[in-house]
Amino acid sequence: MTGETINMDDFASQNRFVIDGETDKDHQIHSILCQPIYNSERKIIGVAQMINRTTDDHLFTDQDENLFEAFAIFCGLGIHNTQMYENALRLMAKQQVALEVLSYHATAQKDEVEKLKGKPIASVAEFKLESFAFSDFNLTEDETVQASIRMFMDLNLVDRFHIPYKVLCRWLLSVRKNYRPVIYHNWRHAFNVAQTMFSLIKAGGMMTMLTQLEVMGLIVACLCHDLDHRGTNNTFQTKTASPLALLYSTSTMEHHHFDHSIMILNSEGNNIFQALSPEEYRDVISVLEGAILSTDLAIYFKKRNGFFSLVESGEKTFQKPADKELLRGMMMTACDVSAIAKPWDIQRDVAELVFSEFFEQGDMERQQLQEEPIAMMDRKKRDELPKMQVGFIDAICMPVYKSFADLTPGLKPLMDGVVHNRQEWESLAKEQERLSTPDLQNNVKKGT
Repeated sequence: MTGETINMDDFASQNRFVIDGETDKDHQIHSILCQPIYNSERKIIGVAQMINRTTDDHLFTDQDENLFEAFAIFCGLGIHNTQMYENALRLMAKQQVALEVLSYHATAQKDEVEKLKGKPIASVAEFKLESFAFSDFNLTEDETVQASIRMFMDLNLVDRFHIPYKVLCRWLLSVRKNYRPVIYHNWRHAFNVAQTMFSLIKAGGMMTMLTQLEVMGLIVACLCHDLDHRGTNNTFQTKTASPLALLYSTSTMEHHHFDHSIMILNSEGNNIFQALSPEEYRDVISVLEGAILSTDLAIYFKKRNGFFSLVESGEKTFQKPADKELLRGMMMTACDVSAIAKPWDIQRDVAELVFSEFFEQGDMERQQLQEEPIAMMDRKKRDELPKMQVGFIDAICMPVYKSFADLTPGLKPLMDGVVHNRQEWESLAKEQERLSTPDLQNNVKKGT
C-alpha cells in the first residue's frame, strides 16, 4: 500500500485495479475515491472507499477529498480507541485472574482455618496480654494467632461487630501468611505491636478516649501495619526506583501496607468488617488508613508537637476529630517502637534483630547502589549500636512516652522502661567509648 489518496474519475478505462468477486452486472462503477486510514503510529490499518458520487458526472471534487480525508482520520481514531478499549479489557481480565491467583495463595487454607477454629483459646491472664513486659519469645506461631483472637474477644469486638468466628480465624491466618520472613519486620513484630496497643487500651486506661470502632481499627492496623515488608525502608525504595516507589511517592511502604490490608479484607471469606453499616465501614477504613500511615516516622515528626501541646494544655478527652486522629497516630508510634520500653533482656535481644535487618539493607546499598550506608545501616559500625540506641531513645521514644505518662498514670510503666533502658545503653556506650580510646588500645596491645 502506497498510502496515497486515489481519486479515479473513469474506472472503466483504467487497468490498475480489478474488481475482485461477483458484482451486480447492472451496477456500473464510474468513479472511486479511496483514503488510507491511519492509527496513532501512522500505520495504515484500513481503507475508506466511496464509489459513484451522486451527480450526473459521478466525479469526486477536491472538496470531497478534503472532507473524506477528515472522515478517514475520524475512522482511524475510532478504530484506535476501540482497539485500546479491547486491550484494556484484556489487561483488566489478566489483572483479575492474577488477583484471583494471588488471593488464593495469600489466603489461609481451609484445613488451617478449621484447625484454629477448633483450638481452645487461653485467657488474657494466661497469655499475659495486659503486661507492658510481655514477650512473645516463648509463644509458638499458632499461639500468637490464638492470642490475637483473645484480644478481639476480650475487647468485645467479636460480639459488638458480629464478626463470624471462622472469618476472624481465616483473616488472622491470612494476615500472618502475608508477612515475609524478614529478620524483624515480620508477623511477630506486628503481633507485638498489637499486644502493646491492647495493653494501652486495657491496662493503660485509653479505652475512655476511644470508641469501640476506633479500638477495632487500631488493633487491625497494628496487625497489618507492616504487611509484605521487604526488610528495607522507604529511602531504599526511592533510591532503587522500585515499583513501589513509582506507585507511591510518599510514605511508600506504609501505603503499600494499607493497600495490602484492603486486598486481604476483599479476599473471599476474610472480611471481618462484613457486618458493619456503610457508615461504620467508611469510618473504620479511615481509622485503619490513618493509623498505618502514621507509622511512618516522617509523619510522626511532623505531627507530634501538636499532640504534645494538647497534653501540656491538659486535654484528657480528645473529642475533636483532628485531636482523635493525633491521639491514634501517637498511640501507633508508641506501640510500633514499644520494644524500647520492654525489660532490658528483651530490649537487648530485639535491638539485635532490628540492627541485623538494618545491616542487611546496608549491605544491599553497597552492592546495588555502590554507596556507603548511614551509620545505623552499616555493619562496620556495629560497635556504635549502644550510642545509636541512646540517640534513638532521645530523639523519638522519650518524648512520646513522656507525653503519654503525663496524659494518664496507667502508661507510666512505658516511660519507666525507656528510662531504664536508656541507662543500660548509655552504660554500654561509655564502656565502648572507653575501650576504643587510643591509650587503652595501646595498653591492651602491650598486655598491660
